[in-house]
Amino acid sequence: MLLVECRNLKKSYGDRLILDIENLCVYDQDRIGIVGVNGAGKTTLLNLLSQRIEPDEGWVKLYGKCSCISQLEPPEEEAIQQEIASKFKVPQIYHTSMSGGEKTRFKLAAGLSQNNTIIFADEPTSNMDIEGIQLVENSFAKFSGALVLISHDRDLLDSLCTKIIEIEEGKIKIYSGNYSEYIKQKTGERELAQFEYEQYVKEKKRLERVIISTREKVKSMRKNPRRMGNSEARLHKMGSQKAKANLDRTVKNVESRIQHLEVKEKPSKIEKIKLDIGDVQKLYNKVIIEGKELNKSFGEKVIFKNAQFHLEKGVKAGLIGPNGCGKTTLLKMILNQEPPIKIAPNVRIGYFSQELSILEENMSILDNVMAESVYGESFVRILLARLLFKGDSVYKKVRILSGGERVKVSFAKIICSDFNLLILDEPTNYLDLNSLEVVEEVLGEYEHSLLFVSHDRRFINSVANQIMTIEDHKIKTFKGSYEEYMASRTKVRDREKEQIEEEILLLETRLTEVISRISMPSKKDDPELLEAEYREILGQIRRLKNLLE
Repeated sequence: MLLVECRNLKKSYGDRLILDIENLCVYDQDRIGIVGVNGAGKTTLLNLLSQRIEPDEGWVKLYGKCSCISQLEPPEEEAIQQEIASKFKVPQIYHTSMSGGEKTRFKLAAGLSQNNTIIFADEPTSNMDIEGIQLVENSFAKFSGALVLISHDRDLLDSLCTKIIEIEEGKIKIYSGNYSEYIKQKTGERELAQFEYEQYVKEKKRLERVIISTREKVKSMRKNPRRMGNSEARLHKMGSQKAKANLDRTVKNVESRIQHLEVKEKPSKIEKIKLDIGDVQKLYNKVIIEGKELNKSFGEKVIFKNAQFHLEKGVKAGLIGPNGCGKTTLLKMILNQEPPIKIAPNVRIGYFSQELSILEENMSILDNVMAESVYGESFVRILLARLLFKGDSVYKKVRILSGGERVKVSFAKIICSDFNLLILDEPTNYLDLNSLEVVEEVLGEYEHSLLFVSHDRRFINSVANQIMTIEDHKIKTFKGSYEEYMASRTKVRDREKEQIEEEILLLETRLTEVISRISMPSKKDDPELLEAEYREILGQIRRLKNLLE
């Protein structure tokens, strides 16, 4: 069933044409992810399709009702039912004092509770911890209507989407499959474009060689051979003129073929980023950060209680845990070297946070990064180009940059400076998918130590070789990737599930005995005690079954 239809759609802001779409339809079973660089027009397209804004040209028809979930706007409903509020762990009434994660959960709950035929979701995992992201994923997976989604969470796009719409220079292109399939198709397109370009260059050079050799033949025909009489010379000249005319025609035909060759543009080369860290201060201690018997509270809220941890040289540790558990607090304790945290000699910490500006507003992008860089300008330009600051755009002043652009420049600056330990607090927020994957690639190449907080599961899995979690006011360490960490948790949960099921079975057996004795009590039985035991066992079974849900 057709839910959304648009034709000849155009939308501009000022002199810039943001979107120019000939035709787009959304059907009831569609699960669509919208991708593109920051500023490409993803949110604009979502707002046009949901009729929240009007196009400059063309039309949009929306058949049926829709729900809109936006990271920047309040929910469409400010009161929800108790049942769904409990499921999403939010109050029934929306209020502005909620945390970012609570607001996002409430908007999701409100959007899903309307039972509309289509949901438009703009960054629905914004400010969410990993548990919240999994809640979003599971809720959308169970939703029976159509879904149009903007997200920088690649696992979410892989799990939910059956189509990807790419926006580039105002135009859209639709790819079948999830995000990983889209990447495969894009890679295939680049490889085909490279092959076609090489074939074009090869054929053009071949034809040019034909022209050169033909012209050489023409030159060699201009001279008469020696020892030739006048009559022979005249005959030779007539033959030469005819042959020359044929060769000239050949040259013109080949030149025409070159002109009619379908020109193939050279695909832009993706430069690999190789970090050479030879000039950075080396560390000789095996353990570079250590904390024992950590205690931290804010009023009555306990963050750490007799916690301990250590970070070894060369480790890339991903710090995870639910919102409010103390991840950023731990990073700040390390930066401030709060006792009893100890930091090894020669450790030079580079710190990145969304709240902290390390850029000079009136300096250019290039000057900001070069100011403390241990790399030459050539490497810095390659890194900035991969982050989509190409050509003269590196001379833009920082003061005119968007939030996402500032994040990218800050990352470039910190990675190029002479630090040997990077501490990064949510480094991928506000990044488009291209830039996120560049950051991922660079940190994968980074050979020094790294401690970072992120809720992006694929990013954590790609970069981290150690997982640190904050649970019950303690810091736990798992040596291995995020995928390995989750597999180990699944095994633990499976063992716990088996134990709970065995316990339920024993209680149900005992419950059967108690019910039998209540219905036919002996002289030794106390009915009141049996009734109390019955209620106690029933309560225990109910609590254990809730743990299995």
